[in-house]
Amino acid sequence: MKLTIPTPSGDAPAAPDAPDARLQRLRRYALWMDAGYRVPFTSLRFGVDPIIGLVPGLGDAAGALMAGWVLLEAVRLGASRTTLMRMAGNIATDTVLGVVPVVGDIVDVVWKANLRNVALLERHAADAPGARAADRRFVIVLLGAVALLCLAVAIGGVLLGAALARAILQ
Repeated sequence: MKLTIPTPSGDAPAAPDAPDARLQRLRRYALWMDAGYRVPFTSLRFGVDPIIGLVPGLGDAAGALMAGWVLLEAVRLGASRTTLMRMAGNIATDTVLGVVPVVGDIVDVVWKANLRNVALLERHAADAPGARAADRRFVIVLLGAVALLCLAVAIGGVLLGAALARAILQ
């Protein structure tokens, strides 16, 4: 996943609270949390988040709280509600899957919620109308997937009920 940060115009450095400066700080933070270290002789990168996640119970909660800073900055930068929801979903996915022993540790290395969230925020900052349109498409696809899942569960329930009724009536 390639992250790009809009650069300030001119040679003057951005003010500390300027959106560009905030995005640069968030990108450095996300790299530190998700990809600050490389496994020697491989292209595999990991950060502090997977290391913290090794602490049972508390590690994933601490990682989620730390990832909340990116979400808070997104609110301050005026990200759309849909972008904020997608970012919260990335944090929730990382946290929920992270608590599963062994699998969670692998998810912490692979998912990289902070980098995903900064990429969403950068996309929003670079092209807010385009980001909103992409967010709408994402929500439509997500709602479609949830509807299909509900339909599959309902059909499965009906089939299971019919099978149980046949078994009881025989």
